[in-house]
Amino acid sequence: MNKEKVCLFLNGEQPKELPNLAEYKLVCATDGAYQYLKSHDIVPDFISGDFDSLEEIPQTINVIHTPNQDFTDFDKILQILFDKKLNIIHVFGASGKEQDHFLGNLHTAIQWREQLNLTFFDNFGYYFLADNITKISNCNKKTVSLVPFPEAIGIVTKGLQYSLNNETLSFGKRIGTRNKAIQNTIEISFKSGNLFVFIND
Repeated sequence: MNKEKVCLFLNGEQPKELPNLAEYKLVCATDGAYQYLKSHDIVPDFISGDFDSLEEIPQTINVIHTPNQDFTDFDKILQILFDKKLNIIHVFGASGKEQDHFLGNLHTAIQWREQLNLTFFDNFGYYFLADNITKISNCNKKTVSLVPFPEAIGIVTKGLQYSLNNETLSFGKRIGTRNKAIQNTIEISFKSGNLFVFIND
């Protein structure tokens, strides 16, 4: 797989500060996020979607029409990127606004976990679906939340104020929000399930 990064914009709450687009091989967006890019004079490499969010389809950029209503625009644009052999994707605008979209985006991340490396960024920090063994640097004094989706078994943490030692988190029973990093590098491991990690400044 190609290891170069992609910057992807979705139609949630957009970043107050633009990421450094020069770091990315490709910049793309779903149709609903195109107006944000346009307002910042950013020309994406392509946009895709069913185009129900745009009054007028732009004629000067690459447009990929994906009308299939059995899949979300997020899922469909991930399929396009996967077909292009691009698998490191930084996603902006996945949260905020309508929260059913946010939960749906987490669902989509789980569906693609074996094929794509997705990291989500918002105006508070970043979050991602953890591997079974995960090390995260530059964390000291930051807020760290562990959210199972819906369950993660055998969790062990190092470098957090409130450590877990072979414990289970289960949505609706126990989750691990608002912990604190006490070391610059933290380690999280678990045996099975799905675990989202949120790092907030």
